[in-house]
Amino acid sequence: MRHRLADEDARARAFAGMVDRHALDAAYRYATLILGDPSDAEDATHDAALTAWRRFPELRDPARFDAWFGRILVNSCRDRLRVRRRTVHEILDDGNAGSTVDPSDAVARRHALVQAIRTLSADHREVVVLRFYADLTVDQIAGRTGVGAGTVKSRLHYALRDLRRALGSEDEEMRDER
Repeated sequence: MRHRLADEDARARAFAGMVDRHALDAAYRYATLILGDPSDAEDATHDAALTAWRRFPELRDPARFDAWFGRILVNSCRDRLRVRRRTVHEILDDGNAGSTVDPSDAVARRHALVQAIRTLSADHREVVVLRFYADLTVDQIAGRTGVGAGTVKSRLHYALRDLRRALGSEDEEMRDER
């Protein structure tokens, strides 16, 4: 019994060292971007942390904890998307939408981008968020999502094409209104 408690203490210390407040906040922001709903993001992050805790003994390389936990979080988000089977209704960013001379143009462009991102499939939205929000490389995205690098590149290509189309039509509508 004493040996088991020592193992549990060691596990708890190791887990706490890897899942600190910063890591959970980053996971929550990522989940919010993918799911578009803060409440769903909290639940997905909680579920991912709980799954990681339960499966922690399965982690073979502690140096790869971030990628391992990221994969668990991705799966948790995917599960939630499957259950609700509807498009994301809100995409949040980190507040760095860029600066322009006219603040109303920035608001309009942000709104257009949010609308365009909403139209993407879950797989396309996921790679866009991981690439441009989380600033991950194609290989890191492939490791986190469990698909090949070629698939990630393809999804990014088609997602960006669709975003350009959506934003192009938004720009035309905005010009017509002026």
